[in-house]
Amino acid sequence: MSRELKSDSGPARKLLQSGIIFSAVSFLTGLGNLAFQGVMGRHLSGQGEYGDANSAIGGFMPLLGLPPLIATFAVTHYIAHFNANDDRARLQGLLLGCRKFLFWFTVAGSTLAVIVIKPLSDFFHYNESLMLVTLGCALLGLWGSFATALCQGLAWFKRLALIGFLAMVLRVSFGWFITLKWPSAETAVLASGFALLANLVLLFWRKDLSLHGAPVSPWNREFVQYFVVSAACVVGGYCFFQGDLLVAKKFFAKGELDAYTAAGTLARALPLTVAPLLAVLFTSRSGRRAGGIVAEQLKLMGLSGLALVFGAACLFLLRAFCLNLLGRNTPEAAAMICQYSITMVFVGLLQALAFWALASRWSKISLLYGALGLGYWLTLFAVGQTPAALLQTMPVAAGTAFVVLFFVWLVTMRRHKPAAQS
Repeated sequence: MSRELKSDSGPARKLLQSGIIFSAVSFLTGLGNLAFQGVMGRHLSGQGEYGDANSAIGGFMPLLGLPPLIATFAVTHYIAHFNANDDRARLQGLLLGCRKFLFWFTVAGSTLAVIVIKPLSDFFHYNESLMLVTLGCALLGLWGSFATALCQGLAWFKRLALIGFLAMVLRVSFGWFITLKWPSAETAVLASGFALLANLVLLFWRKDLSLHGAPVSPWNREFVQYFVVSAACVVGGYCFFQGDLLVAKKFFAKGELDAYTAAGTLARALPLTVAPLLAVLFTSRSGRRAGGIVAEQLKLMGLSGLALVFGAACLFLLRAFCLNLLGRNTPEAAAMICQYSITMVFVGLLQALAFWALASRWSKISLLYGALGLGYWLTLFAVGQTPAALLQTMPVAAGTAFVVLFFVWLVTMRRHKPAAQS
């Protein structure tokens, strides 16, 4: 046991170092994205424009990108597993095979987005011009995800942090210019699409991904099972984190949508702040699930939980200041912060449990997370037709889902504890 713990000390230190660096750069990136929200809040003065832009960026575009995101999760797990075990020969063939798989899956996802864009935009009340801009940016985002999926599997967190930072710079600078000259929801969405050009930085590291050998197909029974549970986790995560934006877009009046979106922009920053820690946790857990590394993974998980609670308290105390940064400090938006923040704390905790279960191949918990997320979203559609009703329902529904998932996760952890210490 002592030898195993000693051998894990190097990866454990590297894990924490990567998580801290990735989180620090991502925090700066988040501040820049908050500045972009401030630009939109001031430049988009038309009633409903701010809400329309944010619901398209945060709700509609991710909905169109769900299928390739599912594939990305599954591929990340496979690449991380062989990368952590230093199986270089197998890793090279798998990289080639996964690259081909992701390429064709991205093509299929892009085709599906083109097909469903019209009926979905009609259902959620998006006008035609905003629909077309959102589609174009969503397609660009799908191919950006294809480029960065392999980076996450190889644990290139510092490079991913750099790409995110450059994307923020492009988003703020281009967004400030274009929304100042042509203030509309369409130009705000276009700025987010323009920021995706930061993925071109990956061309500098193309030699690191230029591997030779015979492609190894990832498709086998194990991969199919993991693909299914990845789908459950991705769908559940979308429903918990972003689904309410589309509920608000469908039912709320334009003024209500603006206030709700402003409060939601700040509250959703809580899970986004801890997302880098969870990305590191997911990649590490996918490759190593025994020995001393488990303690470090639990520390990352605990650190993310503390960050969520601390961030929610700070947001509540500084809600007027934060809303001023967005240029949207209204009594309606300020009153929504508390309930929205509590919801996002539960959402972040749910996401941490889901990432752990997904990387650990605990299929039942992953499927439960997806089912809870879908039930949460359907509940919001059923009862959340006004801001008051929606905000009363969200923390209760999210909290209930967390209690259920945490109980099942805790039971499963106890069941696997002996194996983790062997």
